[in-house]
Amino acid sequence: MISYLKNHEIDRVRWDECISHSLNRRVYAFSWYLDIVAPLWEALVSDDYSCVFPLPAGQKAGLPYLFQPFFAQQLGLFSSGPITPEVSGMFMNAIPSRFRYIDIQVTSDFEPATLGVELIPRANHELNLSKTYDEISSAYSQNTRRNIRKAIESGVNTGRNLRADELVLMFRENFGEKEGKLQDIHYERMEKLMNAGLGKGSGSVHGAFNEMGLLSAAAFFLFDGNRVYFLFAASTPAARENGAMFLLIDQFIREQNGKALILDFEGGNDLNLGRFYKSFGASEIRYHRLLRNRLPAFLNTGLKLGRLIREKLK
Repeated sequence: MISYLKNHEIDRVRWDECISHSLNRRVYAFSWYLDIVAPLWEALVSDDYSCVFPLPAGQKAGLPYLFQPFFAQQLGLFSSGPITPEVSGMFMNAIPSRFRYIDIQVTSDFEPATLGVELIPRANHELNLSKTYDEISSAYSQNTRRNIRKAIESGVNTGRNLRADELVLMFRENFGEKEGKLQDIHYERMEKLMNAGLGKGSGSVHGAFNEMGLLSAAAFFLFDGNRVYFLFAASTPAARENGAMFLLIDQFIREQNGKALILDFEGGNDLNLGRFYKSFGASEIRYHRLLRNRLPAFLNTGLKLGRLIREKLK
């Protein structure tokens, strides 16, 4: 039997045990992570907590809906057993009917046998770190090799133990206006995520400094299970000239090679980012964006009109 639980009804110990033992484990689904990125999250759970499905709930135009939180790439169904289309369909059908609109991202094994659900492929990039450094770096592109050499010749040095707020500030100053989607609350949540990871001993902020000792690039890596996530990163315009980010990632690979780890770059739908990650030998891995729209026709028309008006006012 599948139960729908409000936030305060969720047994977080049993929930996290399920995520820890799930075949498709992702750090985004742990309760501590969800509490930061989607504080009002709800859930569907099987009676024995062997299968769980987070429901990141919000409101749009006064209507409750399910959305994908920033900084949580993949959610959906997590289970210690195989996720079949029948089980996926049962969980989709158990989502409360008040959520007439659903726009979330799920792992690649979630393909519900139910009508009215659209699955849109999305791209992630992952690099297996279990090989030796020489084996991994042999797959680097010529451009990546060239930028690493440039960084070394320019006097770029790498280090760690940066503060979370330093990385957030670098992003805001160099990408915030161009990126445009992130608001103050999202930066606050990212800083909370990083500080939580640092506090648990599972995260670290790495930096690359130019010959004058000024920070050129920085990135936050979060370890969980057999994955390490390239969760948040930023660079200054100087990094495009001195290759600082290339050296930062290369140094991280040097430190972690030979371990049973997947370096999860997260991104990849942006073609330029996809090329960048592939330049380190990363493989493209598919997951899904899931859409289900049961809104009345007049509401769909109103929402589309509202989007058009907002676009024209930009």
